[in-house]
Amino acid sequence: MEQKPTRRRVMLIYTGGTIGMMKNTQTGALEPLDFENLQHHVPELGELDYELHVHQFRPPIDSANISPAHWARLADIISENHDKEDGFVILHGTDTMAYTASALSFMLEGLDKPVVLTGSQLPIGVLRTDGKENLIGAIELAAAQDPTDGGPMAREVCVYFGSTLLRGNRSTKASAERFDAFRSYNLPPLATVGINVDWNRRDLLRRGPKATFAPRTKLDNSVIAITLFPGIRPAIVEHVLGMPDVRGIVLRTYGSGNAPQQPWLLSAIEGATQGGKVVVNVTQCDAGAVEMGLYATGNQLLRAGVVSGGDMTVECAVTKLMFLLGQGLTVDQVRKLMTTPLAGEVSL
Repeated sequence: MEQKPTRRRVMLIYTGGTIGMMKNTQTGALEPLDFENLQHHVPELGELDYELHVHQFRPPIDSANISPAHWARLADIISENHDKEDGFVILHGTDTMAYTASALSFMLEGLDKPVVLTGSQLPIGVLRTDGKENLIGAIELAAAQDPTDGGPMAREVCVYFGSTLLRGNRSTKASAERFDAFRSYNLPPLATVGINVDWNRRDLLRRGPKATFAPRTKLDNSVIAITLFPGIRPAIVEHVLGMPDVRGIVLRTYGSGNAPQQPWLLSAIEGATQGGKVVVNVTQCDAGAVEMGLYATGNQLLRAGVVSGGDMTVECAVTKLMFLLGQGLTVDQVRKLMTTPLAGEVSL
């Protein structure tokens, strides 16, 4: 007698956000959805041949209030259920989704299963919601198997939104209104969902055979991001760079990594780097990378001890810096690892 194949197991982790709102038909008000009764509200899930399990944050968290403590909680939930589930879907507010996806990509070291973050621009209880498609698509992608070896197709932290699956630490929220709200400017989508799922096999992350799943939840949030602009006041920059509680600075510069050729700025940066702070250079542009040796205005930063962030997003640079600073490494080790791909976050 032929044995019936085991259904794929997917855990839904609801943190909060717009997707988890339903309209009360009597009052017309939007109220948080009880995700433990999800299929009652989204009957389409009954058509999926997967075994779904739900973990719900109580109370739900507005994504503007997400903190490193919540990232650690998510990492712990995934770690505790890693061997029981085939994939994970995190339902999350859109405003900080790229930060959470980036942080988890580093914290879930050695991950070999899909962790897919999704949400919506309109509540799931609204007639024109994008939430149902995002939710169902994320579940299907988290359950998808690679026909070559039977393992998962995605084996990393991703963001699924508007029919595209993006590497989590390459994603950024690009629109407050469009249903395709997220972009990955420096890496093509990992999958595009239409009538069929078109997987980008070339860019799917694959760990080495000796990689083991070893989550790390310790982060150091003594990090700040500074955006340069014409007319920025020296006293403000000098104060921030000199703050004793700041260990890492993400410097958002112009174009390919350029900054004003001002003696006060170079002096402040040199003081920070010589004092043991890690300064990382990322571009303000949506697409492209920092190349500090390209122009004199960027080369001066290199000489001052600034580390190139390559083509990392600001969300990625901030959370990677938090992660590395939390691991008890030396300053030189942190600087070196900021330029080293750990989870496919930067192009070489």
